[in-house]
Amino acid sequence: MGLAVVLLAVGLVAPPWVRGLSFVVRAAGLQGSVAGFVAGWGSVPVQTSELRIPTRHGDVRARLYLPERRSGRLVVLTSGVHSDGIDEPRLRKLAQDLAAGGHPVLTPEPPDLLHYEISPRIPDVITDVTLWVVERADLVPDGRVNLFGISFSGGMSVIAAGRPELYPHVAAVLSFGGHGDLSRVLNFLCTGVQSDGVRRAPHDYGVAVLLLNVVERLVPTEQLEPLRVGILTFLRASNLTLSDGKQAEATFTRARELQTEMREPAASLMGFVNQRNVASLGTSLLPFSRDLGETLGMSPERAPHPIAPVYLVHGSEDSVIPAIEASSLARSLAPGADVHLLITPLVTHAELDRAGGLKEAWRLVGFWSDLLSE
Repeated sequence: MGLAVVLLAVGLVAPPWVRGLSFVVRAAGLQGSVAGFVAGWGSVPVQTSELRIPTRHGDVRARLYLPERRSGRLVVLTSGVHSDGIDEPRLRKLAQDLAAGGHPVLTPEPPDLLHYEISPRIPDVITDVTLWVVERADLVPDGRVNLFGISFSGGMSVIAAGRPELYPHVAAVLSFGGHGDLSRVLNFLCTGVQSDGVRRAPHDYGVAVLLLNVVERLVPTEQLEPLRVGILTFLRASNLTLSDGKQAEATFTRARELQTEMREPAASLMGFVNQRNVASLGTSLLPFSRDLGETLGMSPERAPHPIAPVYLVHGSEDSVIPAIEASSLARSLAPGADVHLLITPLVTHAELDRAGGLKEAWRLVGFWSDLLSE
C-alpha cells in the first residue's frame, strides 16, 4: 500500500494527530489532490531572513524561517556534514515544512560541518546559538526551544541539550539519524560490522569523511593538500548527485583526474575513494578510528544527559550511522530521561522518502505529533 494512502487513513481515524500528519505528508513530498489538501492543513506562508550569530568560535551564518502565523515552539535545526550548509536542499525543505506548520525555525551553520570536519566545536556552536536566540522574546517568548539535529548533528544536539546552561531553555531534543557513540560508528564505517555483530555495507560517503579527518596520519606532509582537495572534490560530487547529475559526473571525473596527479600512498587512498572501495579504505583507517572517536569526546552516551524529553528517529536500513545507535542511546538515557524511540523503514539515513504500511505510517505520524506538541 502506498505511503500516501496509509497516511490519509491515519488522519481519518485519528484527527488529533493532524499536526503530525500534515507535516509528514509535506516532508514526504506526497503528490495528488488529497495529499495536497492534507499537507496544507494549518500551513501558513513563511518568510526567510539571513542572520549572523555570535558564538565562542566566531560569528556563524544562520537562516530564520518565520511563519506568518506561529502555532508552535521555535526549532533550532542543525544540518549534517555537508558543504552546502544551510543551503543544502533537504535541510531547506525540512525547515520550510516545519515552519509552514507554524514553528519558527533557525538553521545555524557551524563552519566545521561545511568542511566535513568532526569537531567538538559543533555542540559549542549549537549551545551558543541557542543562548542567543532565547534572548529574543519576539521569537522565544517563554525562553524555551526545541533542538533538532540531523545525522551527525543529532548526537551533537543531544550533547548540547545536556549542558547545564541549556537546561532551562530546551523543551525537547531530536536526533534524526544520529549517533550514540562516535567510536562505535567509526568502527562500523571501517569494518562493516555493527556493535551487535550484524554486517552491513557502510556507505562510502561516511568512510570518505572519516579519511578526511585522519589524512595527516596517513600520508607525508607534502601530500596532504593534494589528497584533501581530491577527497573534497569526491564529496562535493556525491552531494551534487542529489541536485545536478551532469555536474556531479563532471566532478567525479575531476576527482579521478586529481588521483593521477598524486604520489603514493596518497594515490592509492584516493583510488579507494574514487572506486568506492570501502573495505580497503576501512582497513587503512581502522587503526585510527578508535583513537579519533575517544579523543574528540563527542559521544552523547558518555556526556551529561538532557533533562528535556529526547526523541530519536532512525532509518532501519541506515548504512551511514546504523540504527542500533539510536537503540543504544535510548538505553543509555533511560531511566533518567523521557525517551521516545522510533526505528522505521520509512526513512533512509536522515530523510523521509520510503513507502510503507499502515502500522509504520501510524507510528511515524504519532512520533512527529508528540514531538511537535512539545
